[in-house]
Amino acid sequence: MSDPTTQKAGTPVLRESATFDRLTIQEIQRAAETGIYDIRGGGTKRKVPHFDDLLLLGASVSRYPLEGYREKCGTDVILGNRFAKKPIHLKIPVTIAGMSFGALSANAKEALGRGATIAGTSTTTGDGGMTPEERGQSQHLVYQYLPSRYGMNPDDLRKADAIEIVLGQGAKPGGGGMLLGMKVTERVAGMRTLPIGVDQRSACRHPDWTGPDDLAIKIAEIREITDWEKPIYVKIGASRPYYDVKLAVKAGADVIVLDGMQGGTAATQEVFIEHVGIPILPAIPQAVQALQEMGMHRKVQLIVSGGIRNGADVAKAMALGADAVAIGTAALIALGDNHPRLDEELKKIGSAAGFYDDWQNGRDPAGITTQDPELSKRLDPVEGGRRLANYLRVLVLEAQTMARACGKSHLHNLDPEDLVALTVESAAMARVPLAGTNWVPGSGGY
Repeated sequence: MSDPTTQKAGTPVLRESATFDRLTIQEIQRAAETGIYDIRGGGTKRKVPHFDDLLLLGASVSRYPLEGYREKCGTDVILGNRFAKKPIHLKIPVTIAGMSFGALSANAKEALGRGATIAGTSTTTGDGGMTPEERGQSQHLVYQYLPSRYGMNPDDLRKADAIEIVLGQGAKPGGGGMLLGMKVTERVAGMRTLPIGVDQRSACRHPDWTGPDDLAIKIAEIREITDWEKPIYVKIGASRPYYDVKLAVKAGADVIVLDGMQGGTAATQEVFIEHVGIPILPAIPQAVQALQEMGMHRKVQLIVSGGIRNGADVAKAMALGADAVAIGTAALIALGDNHPRLDEELKKIGSAAGFYDDWQNGRDPAGITTQDPELSKRLDPVEGGRRLANYLRVLVLEAQTMARACGKSHLHNLDPEDLVALTVESAAMARVPLAGTNWVPGSGGY
């Protein structure tokens, strides 16, 4: 079919509306036909300011680069040394974000644990509890404590290496999670104390507290349960990070996890994904400012997530003040999600390689976002772990290369002085100069 916007000379040229483009029209028609909102997985699809809008300033004369083959660039990070007796010491500053068994298959959870262990980093349970597959293959496992409390078990809290209290997620800050009935199998239902085959809608707020003062009580309770050994993380979806970080630190958090709107989700409303929260780029400087004003930057560690794809993203996030990053969607892609070899099968379910985001329906031919036993068998957890470890290794090597080019002997030595922005908007959000100038738009307080 020919494109109606490129017709032959002499015939009227059809002009598409910027407000009511073809995708918008299609969504209005879908809503009118079904009467329900659209649900999907993944993160935001529209372009928002991101790390691509920043550049690192490599050394030339005024700075001295490090020799890549002779001079070391450190990558390790210690998480949770504020109060915990046993902080986590990772070899690399790239962690695996929380993704539940239920949203993911047991083989996928095992593969994440294997890959993270090979690379020397941590993985995270997600909603729904801890599986033996993931605990058994994860050297460092973070246990998520969510509003739903599905699968919450004090014994599993003690088995974990850190506890992450989830207050929000980047794709849906202020919203609860979803696990549709086709993925609530007998095992998933048993772990979550749910009826088999019935949609699970998680709460959007914890039933144990109504504000930050109650959060401090809950953190103290978890410390008692775990004998003050485990670091306590607090995860927030980026919306008001300046205030949220200050309150979480005041409540006693050892680590802050900040998730931007580009972060993925197994399933939530499309309108939520695209229109709630802020990108990770403007969120990091606000969080860092909050930590600095409290004298807690680098004492309370900051992990950031939401659209981390390559070593450049890692280096830029750390230059803005993060101690580490977390990946979710990228890790699934490394395992084999949306692989070109699956294109024909994806077309049969109305998608294509590179476009598949219906993670909620349980029909993933890669065997990753499914509970179907036949599909799940397609993912070899050993091979998946190897692929993930390779990807993590590349991320770190790329970040090291860029840090050395800036003259830095550790990734944590990168700072905002190493960055410039390509647009006025990104310069204002990241609080770094517009390239070729000394101008930081909108510099000042809130």
